[in-house]
Amino acid sequence: MEIKTLAKGSCNCGRVTFSVTVPIDSVFVCHCSICRKATGSGGIAVTVVPTSSLVIETGQDLIQSWEKPNHDWLTNFCKRCGSPVPGKNDEQNSFIPVSLLDAGHESLEVKHHLFVDSKASWEEIGKTGKQHKGAFGV
Repeated sequence: MEIKTLAKGSCNCGRVTFSVTVPIDSVFVCHCSICRKATGSGGIAVTVVPTSSLVIETGQDLIQSWEKPNHDWLTNFCKRCGSPVPGKNDEQNSFIPVSLLDAGHESLEVKHHLFVDSKASWEEIGKTGKQHKGAFGV
């Protein structure tokens, strides 16, 4: 049985590439101070997919991980260009920074804003997406 690729993505230098075999329909924007520092922006927009549906096609050897000490937080990035790249979210799921998607993102919209109580004072949250004071469901 052939597995159909529904989205493809890459880092800034194009060395880390990946595909996704499930539909992507939700974007979560995290506004916490850790994500702001990791990206140098107002936060990070990600989608979450089952780990089994994410295939790193090239550049696995270029993926570096950093775990914040005394925290349950991990980020992955390309060692060559510094782009954030997909990583493990929990035991069953992986996150994908949606800005890496080269195709398969045309109809995406923000569904949830996380840690809005921690957002930067200069940041304005758009009109789409449910706002959560903390993590999803809070």
